[in-house]
Amino acid sequence: MAKITSREKQITQTSIVGIAANLLLAAFKAFIGLVANSIAILLDAVNNLSDALSSVITIVGIRLAHRKPDKKHPFGYGRIEYFSAILIAGLVFAAGATSLIESVKKIIHPVEPEYSSLAVIIVSVAILTKIVLGRYVKRKGEQLSSDALVASGADALFDAVISASTLVGIAVMWLFNVVIDGYIGAIISLFILKSGIELFMQPMSQILGVRSNSETTQSIKADICATEGVLGAYDLVLHNYGPDRAIGSAHVEVDSRMSAYDIHVLSKQIQRTIVAKYGVFLTIGIYASDRQNDALGKMQQAIREAVMRVDGVLQAHAILVDEKNKEISFDAVVDFKVADKAALRQELTDCIRTGFGDYGVEINFDIDYSD
Repeated sequence: MAKITSREKQITQTSIVGIAANLLLAAFKAFIGLVANSIAILLDAVNNLSDALSSVITIVGIRLAHRKPDKKHPFGYGRIEYFSAILIAGLVFAAGATSLIESVKKIIHPVEPEYSSLAVIIVSVAILTKIVLGRYVKRKGEQLSSDALVASGADALFDAVISASTLVGIAVMWLFNVVIDGYIGAIISLFILKSGIELFMQPMSQILGVRSNSETTQSIKADICATEGVLGAYDLVLHNYGPDRAIGSAHVEVDSRMSAYDIHVLSKQIQRTIVAKYGVFLTIGIYASDRQNDALGKMQQAIREAVMRVDGVLQAHAILVDEKNKEISFDAVVDFKVADKAALRQELTDCIRTGFGDYGVEINFDIDYSD
């Protein structure tokens, strides 16, 4: 097992706080629910138990996720955190479905609950506890980039609203002698189901490959371009292998007169900078630029301007004019909205041949991976 990291330790400690708080709340609510014969309070207690179990899964998941990479899994086990979140979402959804069934039974065959002042006090304390716990866990999750903790914190805050609805049911019964316990339980169940679906979608997006954060990718490109000798940064791709583990690649444009040794040194400098600041290891590809040649420079600029006028093209780079073989090649980043790429390729080819008829045209379509 890998050495325990500061992030792992803090997530574990935060989860333990959540487990303790939810177990205490579940015990109090279960007792009051049984005494008062209230399905709403009992379901709220079950929800607290599921929250405690979620925290246990978070702890196990973070420990497994920080195992060292091995031959079978060379990128490590970081994505286990996402599978842990999916498992938690499944538990939440199951709890919501079960509670909905029980609530409907209560609606069909109502039993008048007997609320006491103690029940009101317990529920009120639970609301305040959930608000404090939710804000604490959510804040720690944001600090530690833990989707599981952020979700748990948000869920706790939402639980406070659910508990408040129980107080509404008590107030209605005391004031109007109308039992709405089953209906409140059904509403609570629907919100739990909704929460389960939302908890499921976030980690699934991460596993499928969600678009990298725009602020991060733009910042990385800016840092690459700030490196002496770099004329441009393109094609940045980041692969997420866990909340705190990523690798990627990028192309940089350099002066064609640089030696292989100088390019090697430049690549290492970029890698060190990005790893130190973002914790991301980048593989660097090279584009050569002939900006010292005025004629070629003007030709490349004319090609870039012509390509960018075509609808659906977001960026043009890696423009290479091979005078010896009379070939023009370039990369074009294409909008996802473009449905017919064959037609776009033909349009771009015709556009280039209009201005440079005696040159062949080679176009590589790049995917719009990042901003």
